Amino acid sequence: MVQARAVGVTEQVGELALAEQKLAGAHVAMKHKRYRQARMLAEQAELDARLAEARTLDEKSRTEVAEVNRQIERLRQQLGELR
Repeated sequence: MVQARAVGVTEQVGELALAEQKLAGAHVAMKHKRYRQARMLAEQAELDARLAEARTLDEKSRTEVAEVNRQIERLRQQLGELR
């Protein structure tokens, strides 16, 4: 989850909230010596956090591509005006 936050994932991303819940559940399971359940929840939490990270990076990439496309279109218009 630290890595997910480092790339800008916030609590508004549902997978991160789910990952935090599962990690908390893993801690509870550890306290009750339910190690298999704790491991399973911790692994699920990691996967949910990675999914949140991937979705955030995807959205950032899409935003950047859209901005580059807008800039290209402006340049094309400017070139057309110069002809």
